[in-house]
Amino acid sequence: MKKFEVQEDFLLDGKPFKIMSGAIHYFRVLPEDWYHSLYNLKALGFNTVETYIPWNVHEAKEGEYDFSGRYDIKRFVETAEELGLLVILRPSPYICAEWEFGGLPAWLLPYKDMRIRSSDPAFMEKVSRYYEKLFEVITPLQLDHGGPVIMMQVENEYGSYGEDKEYLKLLYDLMLKLGVTVPIFTSDGAWRATQEAGTLTEANILTTGNFGSRSKENFKDLKDFHESKGKKWPLMCMEFWDGWFNRWNDPIIKRDGQDLAHDVKEALEIGSVNLYMFHGGTNFGLMNGCSARGRTDLPQVTSYDYDAPLNEQGNPTEKYYALQKTMQELFPDSEQQEPLVKDSMDLKAIPLNQKVSLFSVIDEIVEKQQAKYPETMEELGQQYGYTLYRSRVKKDSNEEFYRVIDGSDRIQFFFNEEKKATQYQEEIGEKIYIAPKNDVNQLDILVENMGRVNYGHKLLADTQQKGIRTGIMSDLHFILEWEHYCLEFTKPLSIDYDKKWKENTPSFYRYTPTIDEPKDTFINMESFGKGIVLVNGFNIGRYWNVGPTLSLYIPKSLLQKGENEIVVFETEGIWSETISLEKEPKFKKL
Repeated sequence: MKKFEVQEDFLLDGKPFKIMSGAIHYFRVLPEDWYHSLYNLKALGFNTVETYIPWNVHEAKEGEYDFSGRYDIKRFVETAEELGLLVILRPSPYICAEWEFGGLPAWLLPYKDMRIRSSDPAFMEKVSRYYEKLFEVITPLQLDHGGPVIMMQVENEYGSYGEDKEYLKLLYDLMLKLGVTVPIFTSDGAWRATQEAGTLTEANILTTGNFGSRSKENFKDLKDFHESKGKKWPLMCMEFWDGWFNRWNDPIIKRDGQDLAHDVKEALEIGSVNLYMFHGGTNFGLMNGCSARGRTDLPQVTSYDYDAPLNEQGNPTEKYYALQKTMQELFPDSEQQEPLVKDSMDLKAIPLNQKVSLFSVIDEIVEKQQAKYPETMEELGQQYGYTLYRSRVKKDSNEEFYRVIDGSDRIQFFFNEEKKATQYQEEIGEKIYIAPKNDVNQLDILVENMGRVNYGHKLLADTQQKGIRTGIMSDLHFILEWEHYCLEFTKPLSIDYDKKWKENTPSFYRYTPTIDEPKDTFINMESFGKGIVLVNGFNIGRYWNVGPTLSLYIPKSLLQKGENEIVVFETEGIWSETISLEKEPKFKKL
């Protein structure tokens, strides 16, 4: 049986071993494309793949577990093994990763007395129950059990969050109890403060650093920290940042390929490296994270291209070939292959087939929930997407004002199905003036969860509970008797397009392209406002005309030969009589 050890070097079967790893998140790449991405990693001459494991996809509803299909971590690891790759797993409760709520399931939020990412017994009880299911799947995949997994992580960048050593010890002990026998590590910033806060050196847990440049300085800081604890551990950068993620209404972030290759070479001459990301992939559905910035949070885009060595669809970029040359220089005996490249397709001017207003079909596609006061998404059993709040209000005067008190993240206010206001974060709570004409009027508020923060102190903030947290006021009093409609878009919807469409209301637009030979493609959304796209019932993610991305990636596996269905849920009333599928992504210059 093979063995991996952490001594003064990494040892594989007793021999020094340099980890050359790349991050590929199985949950951001569809299973049909796992082989393609993993092959290209191996073809570069790398020997290991790393992935996080997000809690919120494996236990999307409390007590219900899913390790199949897109979330079949066992199959992903086995595919890597078939290609001769070793595997690093990061199965911590929190992953950051620019992923919704840092991978924590949003159903934790209604437990108001629970403190997440802490030794709070209530939180640890939830973690323990999940871990029991998760480690049943991943423990048999360890190297000394005959699998390819060489290391696992405890928590993630905890030194940038807390210093609850009891919490780290509870997680570590739980992992041992559930059968983890490979070395366990932490990953934090390389400087002393984060290393000190985020580690358990007394438990002999390897500490690694995260950085993307200045390798000599960062590795020196890491080595100094090791020595201060009496350790002579091997040096590893667990996240060597080769690009960066992108936010709405911000320019695309790029990094020069030659600059990256130079810095990676410097790092590999000193220690081991895991490129973050090697293939970024896509935040399919509604799983993008959000950056916390003062009062205004900054949601991230659907694409997780990351300017990585493989682009969003998994094809090699200029960075890939620059790294290929670096590997040839450093390790001339390493085995390299030509990378795999997928084709893309164009299909222009696909005509609109049908359209219908959300208000016309809401009672048929979503089960109504009623309550005296508005309830948050989480209280309604919803985690992602949109919630429509509806009430009827009597006319009190010829000019009235309304206020949404304490809501997240973005609201659209409709009065008798006429849009009166759009408010986003810092504007929510401002007065909305209405001149009612009817004695009784229909009030609709569509609230969008644009993504929970994935890093920092705001993980604990009330704002991570989405929807309306306090209520809606008319004049100086709260309005009662509310109907709630939860739109998560996690399952296909049966929509009656024969019903009424009304201009400037949230609506569904249906297109039915016939495709002779399905290939990867990008749907151009520059003629639309804001919303999501469903391809044959699968939610491929959000679009928004503020940019920087103006298209969405559609993998070949989502398309079928013959007729396909593309449904655009558009909230701004900005739509097009045609759509186009294109070979390349579309961007907005900012």
